[in-house]
Amino acid sequence: MSVSLSLVIVMAVLYALGVYAMLERSLTRVLIGFLLLGNATNLLLLIAMGFPGVSPFYGAEGVSDPLPQALMLTAIVITFAVSAFLLALIYRSWQLGEADTVIDDVEDLALRERAEETEDVLEDEEEDAEEEDEATTEFIDGEPAPITSMTDEVKKETGGES
Repeated sequence: MSVSLSLVIVMAVLYALGVYAMLERSLTRVLIGFLLLGNATNLLLLIAMGFPGVSPFYGAEGVSDPLPQALMLTAIVITFAVSAFLLALIYRSWQLGEADTVIDDVEDLALRERAEETEDVLEDEEEDAEEEDEATTEFIDGEPAPITSMTDEVKKETGGES
């Protein structure tokens, strides 16, 4: 197994663990998941960097791309800033509720119930509209009925005069 393949496997595992940890309700696990995603992104940029051990300005042969190095530095700074923000959120959550888990708000639960009721009403209206469409087809006994305009019907009623 080469170094690049092992880095790809480690990167994939870090991405998977990071996403799994971010799906939890605990803010501490969200922070850990975000840190894992940041490290996986740094590994991705390290893999995309080019030839290992070669500086970006080494000469014509084996030149490494400097852009992924700049992107990696940017990713490190962004990961640090978001981690500091999440730590502040965790600290504030611990101060207010003595827990770092995110709970459902009463208003959010009520909004979710209203959305489900509205969805049920819309589904019922769609079913009613489909039933009405089926009852008003232009086909009679499998044969299409002739399409008549309003002027044809008026002519029939008035005896042919327009």
